[in-house]
Amino acid sequence: MRAVVDTNVVVSGLLWPGPSRRILELARTGQVELFTSPVLLAELEDVLSRKKFARRLDLAGVGLQDLVLGYATLAQVVLPAEVPLIIAEDPDDDEVLACALAAHAQVIVSGDRHLLGLAEYQGIRIVRPMELLVE
Repeated sequence: MRAVVDTNVVVSGLLWPGPSRRILELARTGQVELFTSPVLLAELEDVLSRKKFARRLDLAGVGLQDLVLGYATLAQVVLPAEVPLIIAEDPDDDEVLACALAAHAQVIVSGDRHLLGLAEYQGIRIVRPMELLVE
């Protein structure tokens, strides 16, 4: 299965056990193909650099750059497709849609209410982490 995992799910999977981490583990074993873009990797780095995650990174004994580079290695990096403004309330979410189109993804995994509210975009399903795992 070809999937784009939204930054909120990647952060959760990298820092805590649970469904998001299980998705990353499925990618490590080749059961899911993950895709990302340079914009989404920059967002991941920005989010992980926030003060609220500093303690968690320290507890995990891993550096910010190591996590971002590790994810960039796990996921295939694609150049995003051009998409019109879809989510006016949060245009950054359009980057996830653009990546999914470029990757020919079958699914987007997110916890973002704007993306989840779409349910699908151009044939690409948008689901929560647990929904992907129960398929």
